[in-house]
Amino acid sequence: MNFHARDVKGPRLCNEALDEPIDESDRRSMTDQAAQKLAELFDILKIDHANDHNTRETPKRVAKMFVEEILAGRYTAPPRITEFENALAYDQLIVTGPIELRSMCAHHLMPIYGSAYVGILPSAEGKIIGLSKYDRIVEYFASRLQIQEELVKQIGQYIEDVTKPRGVAVRISAVHMCKTQRGVRASRRSRMVNTYYWGELAVRQDLKREFLDECIALDRAASD
Repeated sequence: MNFHARDVKGPRLCNEALDEPIDESDRRSMTDQAAQKLAELFDILKIDHANDHNTRETPKRVAKMFVEEILAGRYTAPPRITEFENALAYDQLIVTGPIELRSMCAHHLMPIYGSAYVGILPSAEGKIIGLSKYDRIVEYFASRLQIQEELVKQIGQYIEDVTKPRGVAVRISAVHMCKTQRGVRASRRSRMVNTYYWGELAVRQDLKREFLDECIALDRAASD
């Protein structure tokens, strides 16, 4: 079966998931068709992928990388959320990070890499999710063509929708290779930082300061 994007109902934005995950058969078909198109691109660029030992399998490798890794968050189901009873009614700020972030710029198909930090203000009457799930959520939304301004909101909105805490904060600090490897060719130390807040974290300045202080402390600890 040939896979065509128009066969799947759902959003068409590059950083949104399809309505339904694609199955293994469709994934193989998508990879094969993408490899054919990449081979055509190599032909246009005068790259001999048929005889050059360096590039002979490159179209197939790149197609597989896009389908199974770089864009996996578009074609797979969201990570399962493991919930635990908040037995002692804990209601103070929780901050986790740095979470490794790897994504791909939607504008130039260049890597984005850096760190994400997540702050959660749980409800005393609610539940707490497994700590590793925050890493899974970041990975899921980063595995698409992205811009950082939208990625930070997608991560936080998903956590807010699924867990219903009193507040959420997400902060990303990342290097964009579309800026360091092309165009202005900025220093690789040049980063973009942005933060987004929901609920009580959006309106209480003391909680914002606490979250940012914890992000700084976690970043320093990771650098030691």
